[in-house]
Amino acid sequence: MKRMKLMNSILVPALFALYVYAIFKIILFKFDPINITFLISRLQRNLDNPDYILSGLQSGNFILFKTISNYVQITSIHHITNLVGNIVIFIPFGFFILLLSKSKVNSLVVVAALSLCLSLCLECLQVIFAIGSFDVDDLVLNTFGGLLGYCVFKLINFPLKAA
Repeated sequence: MKRMKLMNSILVPALFALYVYAIFKIILFKFDPINITFLISRLQRNLDNPDYILSGLQSGNFILFKTISNYVQITSIHHITNLVGNIVIFIPFGFFILLLSKSKVNSLVVVAALSLCLSLCLECLQVIFAIGSFDVDDLVLNTFGGLLGYCVFKLINFPLKAA
């Protein structure tokens, strides 16, 4: 029992912090090194001239299922990797929400809302720093990934569940 509490109080939050770092690195930097100087210069440039942010928003996709539909119609390894990757990268998020929650009431709606919020944050950061483009379909795929993680966790009743 003591071991389980230790895992829930130290190991799970540490793994979650590592996961959040990884998700930000993968989505924002596409496996490239994080360059703080570059980020600061991009942010400064975009704040000095908001037209850059506006341009980034205008080039984004705000039409639901447009990218997904295009990727399904014209399949390539890149498109499949993008679609599946956007789902898979958020599956652990659904697990962590349940593992880190202090209350026993964890609903699908809460996990969906938190997954959507994290995904929206990442999409907005891509525009603010001009290191990617906003795509509403990424919000859908990421949120679905978080929900899938939640459902898998509930189905297998993961043994690390808080006591």
